[in-house]
Amino acid sequence: MRVTVSAGVDVPLDNRPHLYICMSCKCRGAEAVPKDEPTDGRRLYEAVKALVVDLGNSAPVRVLPTLCFANCERGCTIGIAATGKWSYLVGELSPEHAADLLTYATAYAKAKAGVVLPSERPASLQTNVIARFPATFELAKDAAE
Repeated sequence: MRVTVSAGVDVPLDNRPHLYICMSCKCRGAEAVPKDEPTDGRRLYEAVKALVVDLGNSAPVRVLPTLCFANCERGCTIGIAATGKWSYLVGELSPEHAADLLTYATAYAKAKAGVVLPSERPASLQTNVIARFPATFELAKDAAE
């Protein structure tokens, strides 16, 4: 079974988390790019997407493009979410974080509630979580419970 999500992207329904990458983001402190050049967010998306494509069906996440998380002061920004798990907004990223994001996504996918402690994240992502949100339509327990 498949479902159409924002921007007409058609994705299979399964239990893999969705990794949303802001396509309009620029890296913190970076100059705006000319209209004919890809944004930092697009380059991050393309780098992560290439890694996921290489993994095929064993990829830990579905990578989806999105527009603006309203976290422009701390871009590039991604969101990660899965049914029954905490969702996270992660910022201050760059295209060079692609492999570490995939490592983080793998840990998130394996975590029962989606909680990946800073000590379990790649070093480059230990302080990048901006916010977390409880699972949709389900009571979420705190990480300490």
